[in-house]
Amino acid sequence: MSARHVSFVETGRSRPSRELLLHLAEHLDVPLRDRNTLLLAAGYAPLYAERSLETDELRPVRDALAQMLAGHEPFPAVVVDRRWDLVSANAAAMQLIGSRVSPELLAAPLNTLRVSLHPDGLAPHIVNLAQYAAHLIARLDRQAAAAQDTDLRALSRELRGYPGVPSGVIDHADIVSRLFVPLVLRATDGGAPMTFFSTIATFGTALDLTVAELAVEQFFPADAATAAALRTA
Repeated sequence: MSARHVSFVETGRSRPSRELLLHLAEHLDVPLRDRNTLLLAAGYAPLYAERSLETDELRPVRDALAQMLAGHEPFPAVVVDRRWDLVSANAAAMQLIGSRVSPELLAAPLNTLRVSLHPDGLAPHIVNLAQYAAHLIARLDRQAAAAQDTDLRALSRELRGYPGVPSGVIDHADIVSRLFVPLVLRATDGGAPMTFFSTIATFGTALDLTVAELAVEQFFPADAATAAALRTA
């Protein structure tokens, strides 16, 4: 298409077709939920459905998630939605959380970021709380800005109000020798701290809102002692 036509669309002189909106959204990597909003604003019906994860249609997704969680044992892994509410977790993750977190924070919906940074959650057990919290806040703020999500922004403000949670950016000066920002947890038995790094996986070809907004975070031991402690547990 010509730059002139795109300019006319941008300034409201031309009404974009449904195909043009989807084409632009694809190239700009607009999230599926926001593509529906874009279509509605232009007078078109939403394209992407949002199904419950419990429907028969999404059984292959549930099976895949269960396989990923079980296959990661004995290391922790969780599945979260777009607002970081817990969808599912393996036994290792629930054991790690349950032994350190106040029962009130474990009630549904369990928000994994709140559980991580709340003073009655994992925060008192995180050795490098300021460093790790800054990393989580920065990630949340990027997501909130990209999605223009008021709920995520409210969550960010809440987390910044917790004791020990900084509001600034991460100072990498003291960790440049590391490969990643670690999560260092105190052992409940008084033993050596456990150190983790994590990866986040998403469904790369999802066309359903529920599936597109799921993320699997898998925590890996960053040293041999942590791996041994988890295998023993």
